Amino acid sequence: MGTLIDDLLLLARVSRAEMSLGPADLSAEVAAIAGEVQAREPGRRVRFAIHDGVWVTADLTLIRTVLQNLVEKAWKFTAKHDGATIEFATTAAEDAEVCCYVRDNGAGFDPAYVGKLFEPFQRLHSVTGSPGTGIGLASVQRITERHGGRAWAEGAVGRGATFYFTLNAKETS
Repeated sequence: MGTLIDDLLLLARVSRAEMSLGPADLSAEVAAIAGEVQAREPGRRVRFAIHDGVWVTADLTLIRTVLQNLVEKAWKFTAKHDGATIEFATTAAEDAEVCCYVRDNGAGFDPAYVGKLFEPFQRLHSVTGSPGTGIGLASVQRITERHGGRAWAEGAVGRGATFYFTLNAKETS
């Protein structure tokens, strides 16, 4: 219950926090998060492929929350996969200057339920199989929207998932 309350407070905070925009090195943030999750489970062998030099204008605290949620989700859902890979990179998008993604080759999800992914408390995996509160992706969506962007996902059961987000925040003087 304490974790749920903490996550709800986080969701409320990211929805209303004052933003301080500036340059943010997403590649460095993802590398740091990758190091953190690996340190918590040193026996796991996961290959991280992190595209270098992804810089954006963003609120660093909020955007780190996005990256942490996505990398930790990929880490969690590759736990039962030998040869796990987590990738962070960019791709072209018509509606944004920068479109980033986190891709894994883990459990994936049924595409029929993609509409539920970013809703609070909506979980596509059982609580016993994958702990969590169902707040992480809702936070990702709210933060990307506050940055003038959007978030979406693609996946298939047993074939992994890719979570995309765009950012269109403008630095204010």
